[in-house]
Amino acid sequence: MGQNVSLKLIERHLVDGTPSPGKHIRIGIDQTLTQDATGTMVMLEFAAMGISRVKTRLSAQYVDHNLLQTDYKNADDHIFLRSACRKFGIWFSRPGNGVSHPIHMERFAIPGQSLLGSDSHTPAAGSMGMLALGAGGIDVAMAMAGESITLEMPEIMGVYLTGTLPQWVSAKDVILEMLRRHGVRGGLGKIIEYHGPGLDCLSAMDRHVIANMGTELGATTTVFPSDEATRKFMRQQGREKEWTLIVADENADYDETDQIDLSRLEPLIALPSSPGNVVPVKEVAGRDIYQAYIGSSANPGFRDFAVPALMVEGRQVNDRVSFDVNPTSRQMLECLSDTGLLKKLIHAGARIHQAGCNGCIGMGQAPATGRISLRTVPRNFPGRSGTKEDQVYLCSPETATASALTGVITDPRTLGLKYHEFIEPDTFPVSTPIQAPPPDSGAALELEKGPNIQPLPLFDPAPEVICGPVLLKTGDDISTDEILPAGAGTLPFRSNIPEISKHVFNGMDVTFYERAMRHQQGFVIVAGNNYGQGSSREHAAISPRYLGLKIVVAKNFARIHRQNLISFGVLPVTFENPEDYDNIEQDDILEVEEVYRVLRRGKPIRFSNKTQNTVFSAEHSLTADQAEIILAGGLINLMRHRRN
Repeated sequence: MGQNVSLKLIERHLVDGTPSPGKHIRIGIDQTLTQDATGTMVMLEFAAMGISRVKTRLSAQYVDHNLLQTDYKNADDHIFLRSACRKFGIWFSRPGNGVSHPIHMERFAIPGQSLLGSDSHTPAAGSMGMLALGAGGIDVAMAMAGESITLEMPEIMGVYLTGTLPQWVSAKDVILEMLRRHGVRGGLGKIIEYHGPGLDCLSAMDRHVIANMGTELGATTTVFPSDEATRKFMRQQGREKEWTLIVADENADYDETDQIDLSRLEPLIALPSSPGNVVPVKEVAGRDIYQAYIGSSANPGFRDFAVPALMVEGRQVNDRVSFDVNPTSRQMLECLSDTGLLKKLIHAGARIHQAGCNGCIGMGQAPATGRISLRTVPRNFPGRSGTKEDQVYLCSPETATASALTGVITDPRTLGLKYHEFIEPDTFPVSTPIQAPPPDSGAALELEKGPNIQPLPLFDPAPEVICGPVLLKTGDDISTDEILPAGAGTLPFRSNIPEISKHVFNGMDVTFYERAMRHQQGFVIVAGNNYGQGSSREHAAISPRYLGLKIVVAKNFARIHRQNLISFGVLPVTFENPEDYDNIEQDDILEVEEVYRVLRRGKPIRFSNKTQNTVFSAEHSLTADQAEIILAGGLINLMRHRRN
């Protein structure tokens, strides 16, 4: 059988191992991407390694998340990040340039290369025929130091596309259809690769929409071929010389298959509070809305603003609706301005925000309590918008704009508007200033640290016996937003672990921090399926570890969060018998003996429930290297030990 694109990319970058599903492999990294919500920790971690300059082909740092400057914290961190980029040889994208993923696609994405990013939506670059993976910050810091990354070889799901998208249906509806079919766990342990004749109607930016939200399926990454659509995009950006053809062989094989006839799709919408809670728009049409929000990394293309602008031309949005427009880059703002489309949006009553992530991460634009907000963002986890009792729905730009005009959820097909066929321009202005690193080593340069930037906490090695209470028992699909909330009240402390740790599980249990401080000698968390889905932010592992977390026992884990726990010395284990989850109560005292022996010998871990006088077993599935990281108390400890 021939090879699919995913396997071709993996074999290009394979450092060690056999790329068979379930086997551990090591992958070499060409490029890295960091953003400010996670990048400050990456830079602190990289600095702790004592390496003078990054060893990747290219590393880029974007300031796109923490843009609100209500006090000194975010502004100080922006200065710190710029100084780190100059010191370590990293490209720097300043505040206001826009969202990392579409800018990286415009300026740096190269078909055939690998990309590791400290943002879970880094797989958006898979739209360009790249092997793009999200990871915790410390893994990205290791890649910047020239290290390969280890992962379990995923299965490859081939999704065969046929047909052409109907009017008023767009790329967002394609990925929502995938989420409707497979849910937020359907991609766990898989690469999703799209192929087939239906690709012909999807531009590179359409593919970006789909690849970006493949993360919400739980997928390791999403892959598209590098074909004529990719070539056209790179020509528009003035980079056609960097294009390479990478397509699947005609007889390519896949571990799992699915098929979508694009011509049969209809407008879809994800209801609160999960990207997997998808229904046709027509089923919920008529519900009053407060906000309609377009933009974000999940719908960043020119068409995603142009089509709404043409829809509202000569009209006014409903007077009770906040119509929020988030341009994704300076390039996008310039295009909208040059074509007159920005004026159409402004005249219709749109609120134009600065280019960046903004409300997607809870940095402003929070909706009113209990009121519906339609958003083209990738996630609608509880409270992520910045409003605790939010009602966030995920939809296409067409659905959001139609609803802004009527004031209720509206299927755009029913609005009676003329459908405008959108044709992309031949070229785009290259107008996003990204600062190149100085050509020589910046070893003599000092990192500029404000008072909010605190040293990385030091963690002790694993004890021989772990004993502590179940401080929290959670259900399924707990996101990193629920472990450590995003938003304007929390993320400014991203480089101050003692302060940000006060917010751990605050949305689920306001007593958690106080109870954790009473049990800093060690406690346990018990969880259901897909624990740690969503954002890659390693703070959701570091902060609980700082408070005393030693073990998480779950039915299963999201990939990135599991690795983040390991990297900071928290043992992630899965129930050997999932029914044992039902027999554990919060506050039960659990004990594990002979930790070193069971981890090094790879045997199941025997838990004693001291409260209920019962026992149960769990599996850790750690590699030998991962076991040593746990025993050392984290990856940084292990590196320091090996250097000494």
